[in-house]
Amino acid sequence: MIVTYNWLKDFVDFDLSPQELCDRLTMAGLEVDSLEEIGGGLDSVIVAKLESVETHPDADRLTVCQVNNGKETVQVVCGATNHKSGDFIAFAQVGSVLPGDFKIKKSKIRGQESQGMLCSEKELGLAAESEGILILPADLPLGIPVFDALNLRDFRIEIGLTPNRPDCLSIVGVAREVAALAGKELKLPVSEISESSEDVNGLASVVIENADGCPRYAARMIKGVAIAPSPDWLVRRLEAVGMRSINNIVDVTNYVMMELGHPLHAFDYRFVAERKIVVKNADDNSKFMTLDDQERTLSGEDLMICDGVKPVALAGIMGGQNSEVQDDTTDILLEAAYFKPTMIRRSSKRHGLHTESSHRFERGADIDMIPVALDRAASLMAQLGQGQVVAGIIDNYPEPLKTPVISLSVEKTVALIAVQVAADQIVKLLSSIGLSVEKTDNADILKVTVPSFRPDIEREVDLIEEVVRLYGYDNIPVTMPVGTVDSSLPPKRQKLQNQVQDIFVGNGFSETISYSFVSEQLLGRLSLPADDVRTKPVRLLNPLSEDQAVMRTSLVPSMLESVARNLSYRNSDLRLFELRPVFLPVHSADASECHEQLSLVAAISGRREPEGWAQGNQPVDFFDAKGIVEDLLWQLGIDGAKYNNENIASYLHPGKSCSVDLKGAGSLGFIGEVHPELLHKFDIEQAVYIIEMNVETLISAVGGTKKFSPLSKFPSVIRDTALLLDDSVTAAQIIEITNRSVKKGVEGVTLFDLYTGQGIPAGKKSLAIRVRYRDLEKTLKEEEVVKMHDKLIRSICHQLGAEIR
Repeated sequence: MIVTYNWLKDFVDFDLSPQELCDRLTMAGLEVDSLEEIGGGLDSVIVAKLESVETHPDADRLTVCQVNNGKETVQVVCGATNHKSGDFIAFAQVGSVLPGDFKIKKSKIRGQESQGMLCSEKELGLAAESEGILILPADLPLGIPVFDALNLRDFRIEIGLTPNRPDCLSIVGVAREVAALAGKELKLPVSEISESSEDVNGLASVVIENADGCPRYAARMIKGVAIAPSPDWLVRRLEAVGMRSINNIVDVTNYVMMELGHPLHAFDYRFVAERKIVVKNADDNSKFMTLDDQERTLSGEDLMICDGVKPVALAGIMGGQNSEVQDDTTDILLEAAYFKPTMIRRSSKRHGLHTESSHRFERGADIDMIPVALDRAASLMAQLGQGQVVAGIIDNYPEPLKTPVISLSVEKTVALIAVQVAADQIVKLLSSIGLSVEKTDNADILKVTVPSFRPDIEREVDLIEEVVRLYGYDNIPVTMPVGTVDSSLPPKRQKLQNQVQDIFVGNGFSETISYSFVSEQLLGRLSLPADDVRTKPVRLLNPLSEDQAVMRTSLVPSMLESVARNLSYRNSDLRLFELRPVFLPVHSADASECHEQLSLVAAISGRREPEGWAQGNQPVDFFDAKGIVEDLLWQLGIDGAKYNNENIASYLHPGKSCSVDLKGAGSLGFIGEVHPELLHKFDIEQAVYIIEMNVETLISAVGGTKKFSPLSKFPSVIRDTALLLDDSVTAAQIIEITNRSVKKGVEGVTLFDLYTGQGIPAGKKSLAIRVRYRDLEKTLKEEEVVKMHDKLIRSICHQLGAEIR
């Protein structure tokens, strides 16, 4: 928000210097971004008179001017065309430095000496554009600085407002703060209106079809106006706050918006069909041409201002070309309304159209300012356009908004700000910014009525914040913070998560982090069954884009995206993992609620060992991934994991994958090679192995302390046996029988060979196992080992139908 020092003084008679004012505003929460003096450093630009103006002898488009600066007459070459002999002009003398660091030097232009420059409003920083040099009133004394002669010296103050302070998006709003800080009274503008005998209700009507989007709509009419350029004072005021002058009627709407903070819009009454205004939602996919010459495709969620036939304005944002004020406009229908902030914000974002009007409406305009702004603008239009204000005001306000009343505890205020502030002082501070404060029978409680221009004040703590900022943050005594040093251990859950991360990092993995929001199409690449809960993700109400429209139900797609991205950068040897939550709908039929569940996904691809002179070039395979899972379970002290090839995830290769199950805990997850069809969807051309685990199940399976066995000092005995078995028999079944059949003496059993082919019947396979026997207390004798081994082999043969080869 840009304000000027002199404009503020129109409403508050304060005596703070510009710098002091900026300091006080900043300490009150209205941070001043910049302070710029209008006309500062331009004392050498003076009032001068053109004694003569002649055509340049060698250039038809240039003139040679004799300029009287009050002391002497100097020659200046000028390229403008709007000046003549006798004009008073702004003259930049040699040595002047104009805005933009433009230095004026003595020079020769096409052979003619030039000792200065005749200045335009743009060159003096008074306007964004100008058609010629600035022509001054003829009664000004020569030789004095132009900015002093025209009383243009001022200070431009730019305030960086936070979105919760829409009340300060106006000169009056900032002036209210200045009045409170300076202990002065705020003077509001007075509107003097002389109304005609006609009644506006007989000339126009207002219908609100969407009262939720537009709770209040009011209008006045001004007839017989003459469209003309605005007077200099109005142009200067608008230019000073960064707005461009258009004509006297449009400029008044902008002036009142900057002054009072409420946007207005002027319609050419000729183009209002059926003399009626209708506020309603747009038709889906309809077209509308806004004032910026852009045709916009409307949504059914856009709120429109229409006449009896067509839309005439995009509510709260911009008017349409079909009703704009033109050079021959004579009758004005003036609009002032209140629109629901969320509707304006969404429409503004949808159309990529941010205006001064939408900036205010989407933050919350003052609904009670509507009649005040209408009267102020109507008064100025009648004055500047020589028009007549029609009697009465159309004010459609079906359900007036309730004024909130908040209880404020003096004791709680003192406790929060740590300063002894009396109730009377609180009343004075809050009253200074327009809040109505009443004392109650309870000396500790104050009743505060919040005016409509402060929509940001909703709770007691908001009032306390107002008290402390008006009291002055710099007046609060400095104290050293008091703290205690606590020693606490992380909770078990966090400790286990950290341990899992450390285990994967120890195995050479790098951790990735992906967005919790993904596209529904990305999840669809997994080709999950229709009844899988992961196919019904929770949708966001207001997603940033369709690529981030739903909450992820699996980490696998994001991990494969990371793999594909790394491979595109020729990082082909990958070990990546992510430990983050997924969000599963509570009810698969209604994905409006979700359950957050911690999940782990790891991916390995490329070579088993880093490239080097001594290393091989073997690719990773399924057993690398399985070994990592076994290491994870061993380090967490989890026993009893079983690996089987049933119920494999649809996105894994059916012949190179398995599920991991824990006895009593259910499925822990999957290990396997990603299905080639899925790899193709991600443009991945090399094998990728995935580990996917439910961390919630993993954490619940972690039990007590690890159990350790002492090392035996006695030698071990090894027995190897080759068994002929059906193809359906797994090595895990042999190991399970071994652990169950022999309670003492067996140190371990290992599968070391698998053979099929010549000599092996169809449907059979040969598995060779190595059993290691050892006792903790003695050296085993041959007959003891033979007895134990014979018993083990008989159990395997009996239970699995095996034969000894």
